[in-house]
Amino acid sequence: MKTVLAVTACVSFLFTGAALATVGGGDISLENRGGTVEFSHDLHVSEVGLGCKECHTKLYLDIKRHRQATMKEMQKGKSCGACHNGKKAFSVKGACAKCHRK
Repeated sequence: MKTVLAVTACVSFLFTGAALATVGGGDISLENRGGTVEFSHDLHVSEVGLGCKECHTKLYLDIKRHRQATMKEMQKGKSCGACHNGKKAFSVKGACAKCHRK
């Protein structure tokens, strides 16, 4: 009986830990000529339903190894433009105020 209780307790702790886990990365402020861009991990993961691997390691490795992309590159499908192409998500073309805040 003690073994069953111990196993049940261990399994409960494992699932509780996973349920309480938070989205890593937090919000990231990117400063550029077009104004500040606030990237929200919570919006992309919790609200849109993207998994970490959909962007990391394909588009972004980590904050130290990521190279900023120009708007011209994004319009060609690089960086944010891989999804923000007008099909998967709103296009980076002509939607400046959706990302850039002055």
